Amino acid sequence: MAALRLSVVAAGCGYVAGMLPSAAIVARGSDLGTGGTGNPGAANVAKLLGNRAGATVFALDLGKAVIAGQIGRSIGGATGANIAASAAVLGHCYPAARGFKGGKGVSASFGQMLATFPAYLPVDVALGAVAAKSSFWKKRPVATIGATCSLWTALAGLWAYRRLPNLWGPIPSLAMPVAAAVSSVAIVSRFAAEQNRVKQSQNSESQNS
Repeated sequence: MAALRLSVVAAGCGYVAGMLPSAAIVARGSDLGTGGTGNPGAANVAKLLGNRAGATVFALDLGKAVIAGQIGRSIGGATGANIAASAAVLGHCYPAARGFKGGKGVSASFGQMLATFPAYLPVDVALGAVAAKSSFWKKRPVATIGATCSLWTALAGLWAYRRLPNLWGPIPSLAMPVAAAVSSVAIVSRFAAEQNRVKQSQNSESQNS
């Protein structure tokens, strides 16, 4: 029961940290809901307000997941770190304070990796760079993020099974692939919802033209 309570506390702290509205704070009054893609994330802020503003949002979103992971680790060790960092991604993607309409979670997931699975972060950055330069993958954002998230979860499972070195992160355990899978589902779901919204908007514009 004590472990369960600590896990619940870690999850709660992580979720609250994830709800920090980084984009809204940096935008200061700009309507992100109607501007650009409508997504309250670093990429949309960069598109509307410039690269510096976008980078600031990215750093804040990454940072809140890192901080959540560190708080969780102090509360419940490796399991607490993974739970709290994943909860921060959920809080970012589905913030209760904003009607469960948040960002897509990529920046926050970098923070989760940095706090809990730093050994994988270079792989994720490399894959992101390749995808950004590939017209094939750029046109398929849901498939791209699904593939990278699947690899993240799979390698987290391998690290946990083999207890491989994890740099400054917590000792790999079952909590690591489970947390990666939970965050991955949230991120892919947000990307799919965004793609559907864009398609509906394009269909509506074509019908009205």
